[in-house]
Formats: sequence, structure tokens, C-alpha cells
Amino acid sequence: MESRPRLYVTVAFVAGVLLTLGFKDFYPDLERRFRRRRRGAAVNSIAGAGLERGDKVGLQDRTSRGAAGTTTLDIPLGIEGCIGNTPLFKIKSLSDATGCEILAKAESTEKSDLLLKLGAVVERVPPAPIIDPMHFVNRARTLAAEHTADPDRPGRGFFADQFEIESNWQAHFGGTGPEIFRQCGGKLDAFVAGAGTGGTIAGVARYLKPRLPSVKIVLADPQGSGLFNRITYGVMFDPKEKEGTRRRHQVDTIVEGIGINRVTANFEAGRGLVDDAFKINDDQAMALAKWLVEKDGIFVGSSSAVNCRSSSCSN
Repeated sequence: MESRPRLYVTVAFVAGVLLTLGFKDFYPDLERRFRRRRRGAAVNSIAGAGLERGDKVGLQDRTSRGAAGTTTLDIPLGIEGCIGNTPLFKIKSLSDATGCEILAKAESTEKSDLLLKLGAVVERVPPAPIIDPMHFVNRARTLAAEHTADPDRPGRGFFADQFEIESNWQAHFGGTGPEIFRQCGGKLDAFVAGAGTGGTIAGVARYLKPRLPSVKIVLADPQGSGLFNRITYGVMFDPKEKEGTRRRHQVDTIVEGIGINRVTANFEAGRGLVDDAFKINDDQAMALAKWLVEKDGIFVGSSSAVNCRSSSCSN
């Protein structure tokens, strides 16, 4: 009696194997029947829609299109198409507070860290006025000259001179400007940007203005910079530069990357197209940066905070 359960299990196992072997050729036939039944149901649904089998079905392009036939869906071609081609996103808190749709472009993280990871030699220098030999522009020029003069080093040094070489604004005219125009579907009321070399605001302005004559080009300028006065009054002077008032450097601000106290070829290429300018001090920039963290969870640097503050002012 004790061996019966074991016998039952053995018999059941053998029976299962025999059934599987016996019906293995029957399974494909079941699958074919199932597929024929599904095709029949599809044919009936086509007939119910007023179509006959063999009729051509017209496909419509549902992709939204902007002005002048531009497609708002932007698919980069290859990995190189993603370089600098960054998406627009809406800053909800500022848009809600101002009643305007304020869009920003997402940019990459620290450029120097990225260059290091790519194998470049990066020499970091402290902030300094343009007359200082350790100003990053002067230092770069010196390093390029030293490389060229050294017979033991292959090749020659190249100084890009990003402030003065006009391929700077031309790159934004051919890249950033069309990208923004395309991503906005040709509908844009204002473009707000700070200026360091001036290439971005000049190139984008020169692209947008002929296509959108009513668009407002607005300069966002940090304290200590003279570009606000250059646009507003036609002179490069800031009260903080008065004799006996300068505390640290020529541009006395925590904001990095934008603001300058000299005329550059790149900025002058688009200066006549800049409609307005706003001066943002350090306290205002820090307050706006804190606002974005609290309201949107967006952590931005000082120059982005200046741009966002100017965007809210320009409304």
C-alpha cells in the first residue's frame, strides 16, 4: 500500500510524456487555425469600415509643423547631431508667475571635466582682468605661442581667440539660431541671453530677426559688466569701476561666463539688433536660483539665473 502513491506518480509522468509525443504534430495545426481565425476577424473589421481587401489605405503625416513648413519633431542624425543640439523645456514656476511661456535649453555639465575625460590638458586659471597676463585669453595666447616656438613639440599651437574670431557668431547663426527657430515652430516672442564673447546673442539675433521681425532680443547682464550700458546708453562704463570703488577684479560679481567690460567683434556683430537689456545683481541672481530649486527642482548656475531673472523682467 505504501508504494501505490509512488506508482501513481510514475504512471502519470509516463502518460504525460506519451501525450506530448503523440500530439506534437497536432500543435502547429492548432496554431494555423488560430491565425486564420484572427485574419478572418480582421477582414470583417475592414469590411465594417467600408473598405474592401486590396484597397489602398492613405497614410497621413500627423507630425506637427510650424511656420514655413518646419517640423517641430527634431531627430538628430547620428551622435554628432546630438552635440550642442539640446532640447527646450518649459520653466513652470516662472511661466505661471509671469503668465508667459518661458523656455530654456538644457545644457551639459562642467565643460572642463568633460575635456579632462576626453584626454585634454586643462589649465585652470583664477578670474582676472583682461590686462592681466593670467587672464584666460592671454594665457591661452601665450600657451599657443610657446607650443609653436618649441622645436621639440610636434605641430603648432593654435589660439582660437573666441572673443574676436567671427566664426563664433557665425556658428550660432548657422546652428543655435535655426535650432531654436525649429524647436519653437517659428513662434517666438523674445530671446533672452547673457553675453561673454557675444557670439551667441549676435548669431541668434542675426538669424531670428529677418525671419521674425517682431521678436525681441534681450541682453541679460550681471553687475560689474558694461554691456548693459553699451546697449542702453551707447557707452562701456559701470559705476562700480569708479576710481576707489573697485574691490577685486574688473568684473566684480559671482556670475561666471557672462559679462565683460570691453567691446568684442562678436558682440558688435549683433549689437544693433539687441532691443533691450537688464542689469541683474548678485542678490537677484542668487534669489532666482534658489526659487528654481524650491519651485521646479532645477539647479542652475549663476549665469542661467541671470538669464531667467531677465526673462521674468522682460515680461
